[in-house]
Formats: sequence, C-alpha cells, structure tokens
Amino acid sequence: MLDARQLEALAAVVEHGGFGPAAKALSVTLAAVSLRIKSLEDTLGQRLLVRGKQVRATPAGQALLGHVKQVRLMESDLLADLQGGSPASAGRGPRWQSLSVAINADSVASWFLPGVAALLQRHRLLLEIVIDDQDHTHDALKSGDVMGCVTTLATAMRGCVAEPLGVMRYRCVAAPEVVQRCRTPSGAVSPHKLLSHPAVIFNRKDALQDDFLEQHFGLHRPNYPRHFAPAVEAFETAIELGLGWGMVPEQHLLHQPLLEELLPGATVDVVLYWQHWAHEPPSAQRLTAAVKAAARQQLRPLA
Repeated sequence: MLDARQLEALAAVVEHGGFGPAAKALSVTLAAVSLRIKSLEDTLGQRLLVRGKQVRATPAGQALLGHVKQVRLMESDLLADLQGGSPASAGRGPRWQSLSVAINADSVASWFLPGVAALLQRHRLLLEIVIDDQDHTHDALKSGDVMGCVTTLATAMRGCVAEPLGVMRYRCVAAPEVVQRCRTPSGAVSPHKLLSHPAVIFNRKDALQDDFLEQHFGLHRPNYPRHFAPAVEAFETAIELGLGWGMVPEQHLLHQPLLEELLPGATVDVVLYWQHWAHEPPSAQRLTAAVKAAARQQLRPLA
C-alpha cells in the first residue's frame, strides 16, 4: 500500500516548486517532507525527484503524480455525493472540484470553453488550463500535470485513451495592403514576395506557417522574418495592423472582416484528439463527454 502522506509530499514538492514551499503548504517541517519523499523512494526502490535548482519528477514520479490526481478526484467526487443531500451542505451545494487540462490556445476560446461552460457551472468544476501548441499538449498529460488534453497525437499514451474530436481548419490571411504587396501584376501570389514579409506566429512551437508553405508552395522550412505573439488577441491584432501574414482558424475569420486570404481556398487542416485517463472519476467523465459534444458541434468532421 502506498502511504498517502508520502504521496501528498511528493505532489506538494512538484506543485509548489521545492521542498521549502511544500513544507509550508503542508504545514510540516522541511525535514518531514524530505523524510517522506526518501521513505517513498526507498519503498519503491527508485528516485522520484530530480533535485537541483528546479525540482522535477522522474518518469516514475510522474506516474505517481498522475495517480495522486486521480485519487484526489475520486475522493472529491465521493465527498460531493455524500454531502450533496446532507443537512450540513444545505444552502451551499457540493464542494468545488478542480480539473487540469492542456489545450491549444486556438481551441480554448473558439469551441472548448463555450462547450464546457454549462457543465462547469452545473457541477461546480474548476478548470486549470495549461496552454501549449497542439503538437505538444500531450507532454503535460504524460508528465501527470493534467488529466486530459486536446492534441494532434492519435496514438493513445500509456494508461490513456485517444478519441478523435474533428478537424480545425486554418487559412493564411493578412491585411489587404499586405496581400496586395505579395501578388504579382497578374494577381498571383509570389512566394518570393510572401517570404519577404514577416509572418506572425503564436510561438516557436507553432509550425502551421511552415506546413502551409510546404503544402501549397513546396517549400520545406524556408527562412523568413517572424513576429512571435503568444496570445490569441495579440496575434490577430498584429495581423490586422499589417505587421505580417499568419494562419488563423476559419472560425475566427467570422469576426475578422478586415483580413483577406492570401491564397483563397488553400487551407491547413489539423486533426485534433482528446487524450485522457483510461480510468476517469465521474467528474472527469462528465468533462470528457462535454468536450466531445462541443467538438461535434464546432469542428469539421473527420473525412
């Protein structure tokens, strides 16, 4: 049997970034936290933490962190059921529960939050959202930091299920004056002229612009100037202001009438999946159902 206090000490060290902050959060001494971690490592016969300037979990530690999160959710669900009809809970409802997820920024505002908002309010669920590129969100699930993620990874990771959500379609757009400068006298888009203008990119993990150039011009990761704007509003504002061209989800273009497509009809399709724990507590199951329902309504279906 795993010791609950030792597991909480492990989780606290990782969540709070060190042994000292963990001791403060648990209201115990620093020595007590160190002893609990050492005892857990001795019991399992392997290191669970990489100690250094920044403490992080080893693969074994990450697996235990995922277990801790699952246990917390199951206990929270159980308490909510037990307290839901008790006099002590009258007038205040069940306790709030927290769920952590990793999602790409384009999905958060366009379909994810609108799709799960009613569920969060009805069941008193709190979301901790980790924002990352859709090609990298699964790293947070693998490390045990989240219970589910919107990702492009189709292969289910160990202990997880990968369910297809649909397709998010992107179009290459720019301000009208930028589009005009990228065209030849005949009206065709010139790759040379396009690459002389900066691209507006969400962050350094974002490869959508490179995908567009390769799919529609046959250019494999060419060099071109780039602005980085790691916030959806700032990203789209930069394109509106004529700072460069970029890839925008077609759902967003409904609210961006001032932008024009550089190459009308040329798109980049990104297939999204919902990866989540194979054995989910009830609250996580409800979230999974809501995510899948929202995707069916808002994303393009798989071919």
